[in-house]
Amino acid sequence: MTDVTATPPTQQRPWLDATLPVEERIDLLMTEMTLAEKVGQTHQVANIDPEADAGEIAAGRISSSLYASGPTGGNERDEGVLVGNIDAAQRHAVEGSRLGIPLLFGRDVIHGHRTVAPIPLGIAASFDPDVAEEIGEVAAREAVVDGVAWTFTPMVDISEEPRWGRVAESLGETPVLSGRLAASLVRGFQGDDPSDPDRLAACAKHFVGYGLAAGGRDYDTVSVGENTLRNLHLRPFRSAVDAGVLTVMAAFNDVDGIPMHAHEHLVREVLKGEWGFDGVVVADWNGIGQIVFQGVAADKREAAALAIRAGVDLDMVSGAYLEHLEGLVESGEVDLALVDDAVRRVLRLKFRLGLFERPYAARPGASNAPTSGSRAVALRAARAAHVLVKNDGVLPLGDAAGRVLLSGPFVDDGDALLGTWVLDGRGEEVVTPGAALRERLGDRVTVADGRFPDVTLMQARAADTSVLLLGEHRSRSGEAQSVVDIGLPPGQLELVRAVAAFGKPLVAVVYTGRPLDLTELLDLADAVLVVWHPGVEAGTALADVLLGDAEPHGRLPMTFPLSTGHIPTSTHQRPTGRLIRAEVDHEEGRYIDALTYPRLPFGFGLSYTTVDYGAPGLSSPTMTTDGSTTLTVTVTNTGGRPCREVVQLYFRDPVAQVTRPLVELTDWALVDLEPGQAREVTFDVQAEQTAYAGPDLTTRVDEGEIVLLTGPDVARLQPVSVTITSPKASS
Repeated sequence: MTDVTATPPTQQRPWLDATLPVEERIDLLMTEMTLAEKVGQTHQVANIDPEADAGEIAAGRISSSLYASGPTGGNERDEGVLVGNIDAAQRHAVEGSRLGIPLLFGRDVIHGHRTVAPIPLGIAASFDPDVAEEIGEVAAREAVVDGVAWTFTPMVDISEEPRWGRVAESLGETPVLSGRLAASLVRGFQGDDPSDPDRLAACAKHFVGYGLAAGGRDYDTVSVGENTLRNLHLRPFRSAVDAGVLTVMAAFNDVDGIPMHAHEHLVREVLKGEWGFDGVVVADWNGIGQIVFQGVAADKREAAALAIRAGVDLDMVSGAYLEHLEGLVESGEVDLALVDDAVRRVLRLKFRLGLFERPYAARPGASNAPTSGSRAVALRAARAAHVLVKNDGVLPLGDAAGRVLLSGPFVDDGDALLGTWVLDGRGEEVVTPGAALRERLGDRVTVADGRFPDVTLMQARAADTSVLLLGEHRSRSGEAQSVVDIGLPPGQLELVRAVAAFGKPLVAVVYTGRPLDLTELLDLADAVLVVWHPGVEAGTALADVLLGDAEPHGRLPMTFPLSTGHIPTSTHQRPTGRLIRAEVDHEEGRYIDALTYPRLPFGFGLSYTTVDYGAPGLSSPTMTTDGSTTLTVTVTNTGGRPCREVVQLYFRDPVAQVTRPLVELTDWALVDLEPGQAREVTFDVQAEQTAYAGPDLTTRVDEGEIVLLTGPDVARLQPVSVTITSPKASS
């Protein structure tokens, strides 16, 4: 953003004095604003036109614009963002309006801008907060070149519903993983100072419960109590707020009959009041207008009144605020203080971003094309996202692999490898698997797109090892992309069966935006890699892992159910009066036609070596409700290759005032191990990590036994117990 060159001096507009505190600048500006100008600051349009909208901008009737291809822009391309248009529109606001309030421009920069990283679910598979922060930083640095000052990510909706297409945008099924990675993304996008010209505002979405959409059907209703919301779904939002996220987006769904865009208790009382969030709550696309469709408002006038009372500050594209807020205030139906609160928050955001000092976006000569540095970040992330879920000794591919067939629709389709919600990445900038393996293996590899299965079978017969690239096209996941069957797309398993029948080594690489039913594939293939949609370095990362130049160290951030009929299956499971134990699932399971427990549980992932876990120990068998203990576990690389182990820490609360999960992730550590190396891993366990919302919805830490469990995934854990006591009892 370039500096202002044609604005009145601060004597005429004292709020332009950057030496004053932000709140004082807001006071000075709001004192001068008319009600109509205040209402204008609550109105966001889509794809602002600097010519057609010039009059509205100059009149102060537009506050913000997002650039999007439509309401479900995740899989719809547009013409991109034109900096010239942004600055032309901005000039009308800064130099042509009475008060000179700059516009705020937003765009969905979800997992990269030009340098596209893995989808968020793939980022979550890394379990690496540093990777998440680097991705956010690179994305911000590239997006600001195009004039973007605000992005609508991270998505922290918790879901155990893989039929829902938007799990691709999520950061996993557990609140600790999602919350910690969300905080890292916020730091990456916003930095220490969001007014830095290379940073932009982040947005935690969708507040709240969107991941519970009935049947995995996008936009559907949600039935959930506040206790479950507080103990599960609200937690990653709180992590993002604590990390300083500047904006939060309301969810499309209702919660027990109250649309979130009209939910005064959760938005105004909990988010803004209880948590002290002082940023902007923005509507989702036409979210305020959709209150009418949800049946709690007769028209947009009533919808506007409900939304402003609930605490939604900025109306995305519905026009309800612009059309009706002024009249609602003048009639006394809406308190002016509610509008003032919304306007103050919007202005605070603009001041925090430095828009009053640097409203213009143009950076002559600047480029945001992928660089060696940005590609290095994307490659690190893509490698870290690779999850090896089966390996019968086939991987890594060495000389014994002989002639290799690399076949499937993803071999040279760069665009398909980018994943959902990529608006500015370019397929031609993707390193494809075909290109990477041709470079590494030369004449040893046959690369084919698999269009004709009969040809693929002939090629597989001629090869010594087959590597099949399977899974979903990127357009099968994302917004409005729900499915009723989480199996592989039609025809793929039939091909795998035929290739497997040759009895030669078979490697399956699965590209996906959701957990899939891989049950039969695990039986047929000798090795299976889940790689999500990896982004611009997809091919390089795959070649590195297949050939052993990099170790697979991703872990599953969501449970992979045995089948569609097993949904929901996740770590959200709470104890019942007749609990099924894994060891007797084959005899006492709840299904008469299938086992219950998944083969691919949360946190699961293999490496090219073996790691042994010792029994966990504690520095003290007790801790007070405000105290801590140290858990120690020794992990040993017993194989011949280095690895990065994701050492996971869970806990179980056997007796509480509400039923709690059977096990709950509370921490993890990334541990690098050389062959034969043993390392002692320590966790500082705070009693407050076991806190939960009780029947009265207040947060509490109970006295009594807590079982701490460590291991490589949720299904292979070793326990040790600690007793929580009152501070008085220990004194």
